[in-house]
Amino acid sequence: MNGNSTSDIRRPTSSGPLGAMTAWIADFGGVVMDWITGLGNVAGFSLRTFGWMCGHLPRKGTVMPCFYQIGVLSLPVVALTGTFIGMVLVVQSYVQFRNLHMEAKLGAVINMSLVRELGPVLAATMLAGRVGSAMAAELGTMRVTEQIDALVTMGANPIHYLVVPRFLGCLLLIPALTIMADFMGVAGALFYAVELLGIDYHHYLLNSQNFVGNFDLFAGVFKSLFFGAAIALIACYRGFNCDPGAEGVGRAATAAFVYSFVVILLLDLLLGIALDGLYFTLWPEAPKLL
Repeated sequence: MNGNSTSDIRRPTSSGPLGAMTAWIADFGGVVMDWITGLGNVAGFSLRTFGWMCGHLPRKGTVMPCFYQIGVLSLPVVALTGTFIGMVLVVQSYVQFRNLHMEAKLGAVINMSLVRELGPVLAATMLAGRVGSAMAAELGTMRVTEQIDALVTMGANPIHYLVVPRFLGCLLLIPALTIMADFMGVAGALFYAVELLGIDYHHYLLNSQNFVGNFDLFAGVFKSLFFGAAIALIACYRGFNCDPGAEGVGRAATAAFVYSFVVILLLDLLLGIALDGLYFTLWPEAPKLL
């Protein structure tokens, strides 16, 4: 069988509109099959990670460096970004609220947006960009230089030794990063609204207290757990399945961030719908914001 046999099978030899449409359908089917295969591989990789995490936790000396890299070193960028996001929300919303003579409601809308949506998504995006890409590049380099194969040769399971500590770090520390992003965003918005725009301090906080409750904070932190788990699994999977060479490592790091960001937005949509349904089921007479 010659080297062009695969392409001959997948692409029809007939010409004309029918042949072009058949070729397009064949290419589309190939893409769909690749996606299905990839999802299956990710699912298998995730199940192995959960199995090792539930069966035998890694040692403290393996976990703590990952916690430091993922949590402590991410705090400054998350705090700084959260502060500026809060200020930007005030700048962009103030004119519209002033035209409606509802400046006092500004704090409620901004704080609700930060706590429920922007805080978790912001923290997860920063984690995917700073930590997810780094994990994919690090594990990809280990794959290219055959360090992962060396671990297998020495009898160590690479998923237990390399993936589980990173997964635990992302899963357990992203709630703290989310709370930090929420706090700094609320503080930055409060400072800009009160000190620079002259909004009444008492009414700004009163409306925030009346419309932002514990469930809103819980919803944001709850969603962040899924974001952190997705980031760790995608980044580690891309690193473990890195293509050979330096170019493959770069592609793995880029793909880890892109896929993580898309999954974060998808999970945010699905979890937001589910949590809103739960909220109005538990509190059908919940007050409306406006």
